[in-house]
Amino acid sequence: MRRVVVLLAVLCVCVCDGVKFGQLCSGNSDNSRRTSDSWGAGNYGARRGNRNHEGLDIRCSDGSAVYAPFDVTLHGKVTVYTDPAKAAINNGINLRGEGLCFKLFYVNPIQTSGSVRKGERIGTMLPMQSVYPGITSHVHVQMCDRKIDPTQYF
Repeated sequence: MRRVVVLLAVLCVCVCDGVKFGQLCSGNSDNSRRTSDSWGAGNYGARRGNRNHEGLDIRCSDGSAVYAPFDVTLHGKVTVYTDPAKAAINNGINLRGEGLCFKLFYVNPIQTSGSVRKGERIGTMLPMQSVYPGITSHVHVQMCDRKIDPTQYF
């Protein structure tokens, strides 16, 4: 039994090694990241008051198409906020593929279940400027295990 567990752990590590996200957003073919703006920084671990940012922000203009970064299965909608003042950007989606489990925030998904091929449109970037004027609009990429930094996959 122990050998099976070890083998499965090794296989999981091997599946994820070398995985790189394809283009997430139209107009950002190299997945350039949100750096710092008046609202803060977009890197994993950046300070957000008394907490740390648990994802990586990839630049995306409001209203842009959002694409599957590789072949994925869709695993339901994400509700980002509980604050009704942020309702305009309160959608996202859970995805799995290439051995990874991750979430995309600020995306209005076309569908929330099924399989999607790399490069297919999965949704539309929500109007971030309406909630955070002057921020660098972005898709927030967060691993299901929020302790994992997604930067290594970009």
